[in-house]
Amino acid sequence: MGLFDRLRHELIDIIEWVDDSRHTLAWRFPRYQNQIKNGAQLIVRPGQVAVFVHRGEIADAFGPGHYELTTDNLPILSTIMGWKYGFNSPFKAEVYFVSTRQITELKWGTPNPIMLRDPDFGPVRLRAFGTYSMRCSDPKALLKELIGTDQSFEADEINELMRSIIISALADLLGESKVAALDLAGNYREFSQKLRETVIERVDDEYGLDVPQLDIVNISLPEEVEKALDTRSSMGVIGDMQAYQQFQMGKAMTAAAENPAPGGGAAAGMGLGMGMAMANQMMRGQQMGGGAAVPPPPPSVLWHVALNGQTLGPFDADQLAHQIRTGQVTPATHVWTPALGTWRTASEVPQLAPYFNAGSPPPPPPPGS
Repeated sequence: MGLFDRLRHELIDIIEWVDDSRHTLAWRFPRYQNQIKNGAQLIVRPGQVAVFVHRGEIADAFGPGHYELTTDNLPILSTIMGWKYGFNSPFKAEVYFVSTRQITELKWGTPNPIMLRDPDFGPVRLRAFGTYSMRCSDPKALLKELIGTDQSFEADEINELMRSIIISALADLLGESKVAALDLAGNYREFSQKLRETVIERVDDEYGLDVPQLDIVNISLPEEVEKALDTRSSMGVIGDMQAYQQFQMGKAMTAAAENPAPGGGAAAGMGLGMGMAMANQMMRGQQMGGGAAVPPPPPSVLWHVALNGQTLGPFDADQLAHQIRTGQVTPATHVWTPALGTWRTASEVPQLAPYFNAGSPPPPPPPGS
């Protein structure tokens, strides 16, 4: 600092803070060697408190107003300095201006999920975020615990501490409330108020801070749980799943019938198959609706045939009957099914005997008879 700056500071006798920021909690007034003149003017604007500090010891504090610094209005500093009959200019002291206005639009959130035991889902992980506002309620406590000798102290420097306190208090609150995760949204206002009260208890006396407002914006479940809930909700909206499937099949049949594109035969076949499936579902639903349980169809028997040293199949009963009628399978042909347990000739299988014993039809009658 040059000679001119020193002289200028020596001549300045007005101590004030013109705050042009919205997130500064405290600011130290710059003085050359911290020298203050006798009778200097102190201007404290609304939303500010001026605190005098001498050799690390907090002395007098001034609220909003215009003051002339004398022994009368500096009683604590006068006692510390040993001024019994006034003081001579200049004297040394640090002056901190502390903002007591609300600092708004501050945000908090859970960097990691909070593990809880939910009555509906069991162990779950919850994330939460919200907003809060903060202001200084005890400037001396704030100076002593957080500011120290900083030239300027911003809200961002304490935001991390506040977020940690809020998240810790939220975890305790959710654990004690034992409210189901699905019911949390209906209790945001109540939880926000309780959370604010808990946070204030932890920061008012220790750090000299107040939290005028604290809101929970959202508490969310993990993404996979939310997807499962969406699926469950969708099923609840659909209601009768069988009726819904019938409706979907009907729409598909209509779309297939109105599509004249190539491959219409395949589309028609698909529509026919869907129509038959829908009819079967409707019949099944009617029978079940009448109280009669429809037994499942018996399992079809699949046959394997040994021809020329190779195993062919499996064939169902109709396919095997066709091979018998065309002479591909004879009474001496070996056949096998899991029920037989071993290969046997077709003539030894009782189920196949009717196919071999069926007589040939008589010749047709002569013409004109």
